[in-house]
Amino acid sequence: MVTKLKTPTIPITEIEQSAFCQTDEKLTAKPLAEEFDAGVRWQKLPMQYMRMTPDELDQRIAAVRAKLGERVVLLGHHYQRDEIIRFADFRGDSFKLSQFAASQQNAEHIVFCGVHFMAETASILSGAHQRVILPNLTAGCSMADMAHIDDVMDCWDDLSNLFGGGDELTPITYMNSTAAIKALCGRNGGIVCTSSNAPATFDWAYEQGNRVLFLPDQHLGRNTGLKMGIGLDEMVVWNPFKVLGGNTEEQLSRAKLILWQGHCSVHTRFTVDQIEQAREKHPDVNVVVHPECTMEAVAAADMNGSTEYIIKVIEEAPAGSKWAVGTEISLVNRIAAENPDKTVFCLDPVVCPCSTMYRIHPAYLSWVLDGLDEGVTVNEIAVPDDVAEDARVALNRMLAVV
Repeated sequence: MVTKLKTPTIPITEIEQSAFCQTDEKLTAKPLAEEFDAGVRWQKLPMQYMRMTPDELDQRIAAVRAKLGERVVLLGHHYQRDEIIRFADFRGDSFKLSQFAASQQNAEHIVFCGVHFMAETASILSGAHQRVILPNLTAGCSMADMAHIDDVMDCWDDLSNLFGGGDELTPITYMNSTAAIKALCGRNGGIVCTSSNAPATFDWAYEQGNRVLFLPDQHLGRNTGLKMGIGLDEMVVWNPFKVLGGNTEEQLSRAKLILWQGHCSVHTRFTVDQIEQAREKHPDVNVVVHPECTMEAVAAADMNGSTEYIIKVIEEAPAGSKWAVGTEISLVNRIAAENPDKTVFCLDPVVCPCSTMYRIHPAYLSWVLDGLDEGVTVNEIAVPDDVAEDARVALNRMLAVV
């Protein structure tokens, strides 16, 4: 049990989030040596890759990709740069890519162009004969970094002592979390969710017990809870740096939903003011946002849903319709390019990509693929067997819930 206040810490990934924000440039790749000027941590590479132009890297990747053939499957998250997405065998959100990773049993190598927790998940779900590679090891996730396993274990112990065993508490962790936290959920009757199936996992969890501990994104948890009919007076936020998360025993006993104090650095940029400005400029605009946005932004929008939902609703919309979108800018730009018969723009006027996703530069992809061509596996992501076993339980529950 936590008996004294902890010193609050801010993840480095959160501090670095604004490194690539800009107002007057398109998000086009530059030689990596130039992008190193951004104030973030980068994994070092041989100088030959650092100096290559985007066109040189594009040709080099295409050549080695063709040479490797079916030995390699390349997964690309929607928030990746266009220069990466063009080489992806599959692209999708974390839920869709988890399904793909579980089904690709023939490939020797899975190159996951995303962030660390996604590559961990692919490693857990892939076969023992497969190797999962993350092109840049500094591609983490600020939200995942807001839930350290030691802090989560303290929280779980406190709540277990308060509520006892049985059906009193079911843990749900968002996909954007470490393998260790997924394993904690697997060991304790819990489940993993994504923004695509969060409501379904809430239904599942409340069939198991009376309360849910939701990790690590308070906004997705709160927005999903409201959608499921849970009142704000039945929710509390757990601050890992305070005794009992900053709550009283009475507040926790009344709560149906306990929300970890974490958030997405990208989606909390979207505001009600931005939505109002979009409506003022385009009175007939449709506003769609991701459920990682704040409760206020979600309430002000016309609709909300996962990245797959956002793509689908715009693709199926009539020609000439207008869309203001609250999600990561690389995806918004891609949706706009693929739907030229509609007006699609980002709510945030500042071009601000996810700083960790953006670290998968073509130079890193070229480097890891060249290594595979030479029989060398670099940046392999492996999860300890005991952690993987428990995490797989929670992930398989997620994949079974639709």
